[in-house]
Amino acid sequence: MSPKNINHDRLFKELITTFFIEFLELFFPAVLTYLDQNSIEFLDKEVFPEIPLAESLETDIVVKTKFQGKDAFFLVHVENQAKKKPDFEKRMFRYFCLLSGKHDLPVYPIAVLSFDSPRAAQPSKYRVVFPNKVVMEFNYELIQLNQLNWRNYLQNRNPVAAALMAKMNIARQDRPRVKLECLRLLATLRLDPARMKLISGFVDSYLRLNAEEEVQLKSQISTLQSDEQEEVMEIVTSWMEQGIQLGELKIILGQINRKIGEIAPQLLERIRQLSEPKLVDLSEALFDLSSEENLASWLEQNAEEPTEEEGNGS
Repeated sequence: MSPKNINHDRLFKELITTFFIEFLELFFPAVLTYLDQNSIEFLDKEVFPEIPLAESLETDIVVKTKFQGKDAFFLVHVENQAKKKPDFEKRMFRYFCLLSGKHDLPVYPIAVLSFDSPRAAQPSKYRVVFPNKVVMEFNYELIQLNQLNWRNYLQNRNPVAAALMAKMNIARQDRPRVKLECLRLLATLRLDPARMKLISGFVDSYLRLNAEEEVQLKSQISTLQSDEQEEVMEIVTSWMEQGIQLGELKIILGQINRKIGEIAPQLLERIRQLSEPKLVDLSEALFDLSSEENLASWLEQNAEEPTEEEGNGS
């Protein structure tokens, strides 16, 4: 996947919302000493279109939670920045003011900088200063991934560490080694399949190796002990299967676009959820489908039965 085609906001939002406690545990353990983990509520995306800027302000992640042992709430705001933009610190301050004003709650602001360059340390404060007076200084937490050394996170049995090592400061010659270490760490976590897929997909999106690096990775995997090697290869095989399915999906969507044209978002989402065998069936059925109505009817007739676990709501 080309970096231009990666939906950075979606990947980081999925990672941090799924592993919010682990995210705080890795970077801000002090917050967990006073945050009530049983009161966490993810708020809908906050949009502030009335602000007179070139574009409206939209927050990435806002969490409402309680202080431990108190009937008092606060917000945690996490903003991911995938590209370097001017006045980011000013925007973080505006988010703080808007969220604080709307909810009348204290806000704990966190910025995650995930861009590859620049590598220079970025500011973590916004100040309003006059020659004779500092009127205001706003500070926020800052995680600048390209400033972090991946080696410092090897011993963290934390799914967020397994994912974010792929975006840290990595020398070109270390790329296969870092991917191997991400795999080894992921294999030790014993996550459920959905969370395993989320982390492995994140790593594979941001640490896609070239042919030469893949050879080096396979060589390094072969040096692992048999049990660990088997677990790592299961993840690699899963990546390959997902890649094949994504390739098939891209071809089928292209065929649909040429034959039927643009389709409704809900139909597109249903197609994305199809299993590999059903994608093959759809590719064959496309010869007889000439309209969006035909496609919707085919999807309805070929709806996949939920698994026993899904049927039981577990």
